[in-house]
Amino acid sequence: MSWYLLFLAGLFEIGWAIGLEYSDGLTEPLPTLGTVVAIVVSFVLLAQAIKNLPVGTAYAVWTGIGAVGTATLGIVLFDEPATLTRIAFLGVIVVGIVGLHLTSGGH
Repeated sequence: MSWYLLFLAGLFEIGWAIGLEYSDGLTEPLPTLGTVVAIVVSFVLLAQAIKNLPVGTAYAVWTGIGAVGTATLGIVLFDEPATLTRIAFLGVIVVGIVGLHLTSGGH
């Protein structure tokens, strides 16, 4: 259950990071509200996951999910560069996330 919560927390991290772009520096009310809600939900879910997972592992996975998801959506939504090198490094982050999950020591 903790890994599920952590995964959801990572998805909400992607949501607030993308929300920052749409909020135009927190000046657009609805995107700003969505961003703030996503931040709160992401932190609450992360806090719940950390009850049963090592904090270092949980934090690294949370930020990794957020980084990969946000960078991917940046490519799709905001025409950010999609170079082979960039995609390869995002793949390295995914390998790190999976590796941390697999070596979490039964947590």
